[in-house]
Amino acid sequence: MKLAIVLFNLGGPDAPEAVEPFLQNLFSDPAVLPLPDLARKPLARWIAKRRAPIAREIYRKIGGRSPILEETQAQAAALESALADRRVEAKVFIAMRAWKPFAAETAAAVLAWRPHRTVLLPLYPQFSTTTTASSLRDWNAAARQVGMTAPHSRICCYPWLDGFIAAEVALIRQTLASRKPGVDYRLLLSAHGLPKRTISKGDPYQWQVEKTAQAIVDKLGMERLDWQLCYQSRVGPLAWIGPATDAEIRRAGADGKGIVIAPIAFVSEHSETLVELDIEYAHLAQECGVPHYLRVPTVGTQSAFIDGLARMVVRTLEGESVISCGHGRICPGQLRACGFESADG
Repeated sequence: MKLAIVLFNLGGPDAPEAVEPFLQNLFSDPAVLPLPDLARKPLARWIAKRRAPIAREIYRKIGGRSPILEETQAQAAALESALADRRVEAKVFIAMRAWKPFAAETAAAVLAWRPHRTVLLPLYPQFSTTTTASSLRDWNAAARQVGMTAPHSRICCYPWLDGFIAAEVALIRQTLASRKPGVDYRLLLSAHGLPKRTISKGDPYQWQVEKTAQAIVDKLGMERLDWQLCYQSRVGPLAWIGPATDAEIRRAGADGKGIVIAPIAFVSEHSETLVELDIEYAHLAQECGVPHYLRVPTVGTQSAFIDGLARMVVRTLEGESVISCGHGRICPGQLRACGFESADG
């Protein structure tokens, strides 16, 4: 059986001149800016134009472009190899939400390859209407446009997937090995934030992030571990879920604590790890008197993580049409935006 796997990610600008259109695509997404088209599209253009100089300066610090496509391509190659080891004939494609390659281009490429089945695999471990659901809606529209008829399965979410958690824990332990003697450390588990109003509509993201954090702490198995879940990357005037990562860095400084910070919702390096965590938050930590600041890498192509993804893909070959890291739906009933049952998410 020829199996096509489509990896979903947000994407990022590949040159300074791509920053503004990337931002316009991002804010044109109704999942990100929930307004009627007539209001959202001009507002997205205005936000993109206003934020572009700031964003270009952010990307300038990492060579003027995002590395997320190359990071995702490496994950695609690693996943193909892991599936080949299981004697699965698979080709992995990439569809980005806000920059190239877009879903329309990828859907045409998948159709031309003529797979017997397609697996839709988000590189977002925790489901959100703003990420996974948005990417799936975008893909479904593109697949219909090209006339794709091959049956498909989709992976919904994997907040406590064994391979994902094992990879996170291994990287945290490696980073902990660089601690300085005599410094007392706090582990900050940092995830991208969301507006509170998104969560209030039943989005399961925060609940799933909390499950990821607890699974990591449980797997670490360290007695008296000082740790805190926190959220980064807030933009705009809305109230966001917390506590905020920058506030936790200030608190650690006031407490005289060193920091080990681990991104637990990003699986590849990009501006929010390479700039926000490595440069901006490292500088803030220094200003706040944090005695030592260490950052844990993203899981990337760690073998445990890739193996976990491969195992989920293999489950689709055994007849499951929607996959999570549990048995069926994992979210509580009150989280009505859970994507497990929804055709779009």
